[in-house]
Amino acid sequence: MNVKEFYLWLVRLMSHLTGMRRRSNVVYLMSFNDNVALIRSLAQALPTGAQLVVFYRPAQVAVAQELAAGGIQTHVFRDGLRFVLTGIPVIMTARILFCDNYYAFLGGLYHPRGMRIVQLWHAAGAIKRFGWEDPTTKQRSASDQRRFQAVYDHFDEYVVGSPAMGAVFQRSYHAPANKMRVLGYPRSDRLRDDQWVERTRQRVYQAVPALMGHRVILYAPTYREGVTFTPPQGLSQALAADPQARVVVKLHPALTTAASDLHRELGDQVVSAPMVSTTELLTVAETVVTDYSSVAFDYSLLSNAHSLLFYLFDLPSYTRNPGVQSDLLDWLPGPVLRTSQELAAAIVADRQTDLTQFNARWNTANDGRATDRVVDHYLTVFKPVAND
Repeated sequence: MNVKEFYLWLVRLMSHLTGMRRRSNVVYLMSFNDNVALIRSLAQALPTGAQLVVFYRPAQVAVAQELAAGGIQTHVFRDGLRFVLTGIPVIMTARILFCDNYYAFLGGLYHPRGMRIVQLWHAAGAIKRFGWEDPTTKQRSASDQRRFQAVYDHFDEYVVGSPAMGAVFQRSYHAPANKMRVLGYPRSDRLRDDQWVERTRQRVYQAVPALMGHRVILYAPTYREGVTFTPPQGLSQALAADPQARVVVKLHPALTTAASDLHRELGDQVVSAPMVSTTELLTVAETVVTDYSSVAFDYSLLSNAHSLLFYLFDLPSYTRNPGVQSDLLDWLPGPVLRTSQELAAAIVADRQTDLTQFNARWNTANDGRATDRVVDHYLTVFKPVAND
């Protein structure tokens, strides 16, 4: 038995020992900070006697502190013996367990009939492959593959924003179609809220006044496994192809060197905005340049979305590892830009991207009312249950 298997054995043991607890709570596992509105709505809608508990990854400590200040119980989540001894007993009080990501410990968790485990995920669509669709998964050991599938099998339902995303989970997690719930992603509601968008724009302009009065070009490529990224030759010149525009570069925080190089090459046109999130910048961007990032699905929901450009300079190698959706080229809302010259031409042309079919495929239920539907779907039938 290796270390991972022993850890899952401990999780299984503790969850069995505490599995007879009364399940009257909602537990939320939080890796991402963009579902705060849903978390607060769940807390407000819970019936008397029930409680919402949030387990958060250390990177989300600031958000967790805000939730705690509002009376929501929060616990930092790190895999280890402490979590087994103190966290698992709390999780076993859950009538509903919401997850916004893949959590390995679930593979060992005792799953009683009175607990519903729901996958909320953290992206409205998928360009990259994951799960069984990731080519590297089939190269893993048989024991690793069993562990992966054990996690996937624990999810009773998947909240998705479209049938297309449901189909991705069916392929990627080997999940049956009857587990998919097309309720919309609560995290997308704010992008459909004109008041939130306007307030966010004003905050962005206040924090980064250099963007006011200019075309804003946001370059936001995906995170690449291994945190390696070498800007292609000519990228900075392409991003600067419109001399009147201002360019904001948002790379993964670990890519400080690459970001610094791009900033230096872009010169006066680059605007540094470390205090503003990528989602906030989407509200002021006229052009978004990305590759395989889920930022495309968010941007397409905004009324200011003008041009969405897919700069896939490494498509052949990326297709091999980690892989892209097999029908990607059929539904991208625009041509694949493979060279810096093609990117520069697209930026200069500044043509509006028709996002109608793209949204019809991926944002079917992301209409601004997903939070209400999710809360209604899960909490109107929320009742304390007898111990299993």
